[in-house]
Amino acid sequence: MARIRIMGGNGHKRRNRVFDFTVILMPVPENAPSARGSKERILRAKNPTKTGYRVTVPLLPGVITYGRTEEEALEMASDAIRCHLDGLRKSGEEIPDEKRAHTARLRVALSA
Repeated sequence: MARIRIMGGNGHKRRNRVFDFTVILMPVPENAPSARGSKERILRAKNPTKTGYRVTVPLLPGVITYGRTEEEALEMASDAIRCHLDGLRKSGEEIPDEKRAHTARLRVALSA
């Protein structure tokens, strides 16, 4: 969970508000070649090397970013979330709150 601090208020008297968002860091494998089924792609699938982390924020679907290390990915996510929340605030939209949301697990089967 990443903790994001943004400023609120009317510009004269500003106050801190803290928002907590769950972020998901997924290791990004080394770039695969564009040709499907190539020998290199098969070898890389067996021996993937990570080149960084893709970060998504489930409560903010438009927020997707990347970092070469976990630390950099979290910094990038913090900046992306802050920008997204500023945009929501400026357009008068409500900032989502994880405390009001709940999660459920859903299993999906795919046929071969």
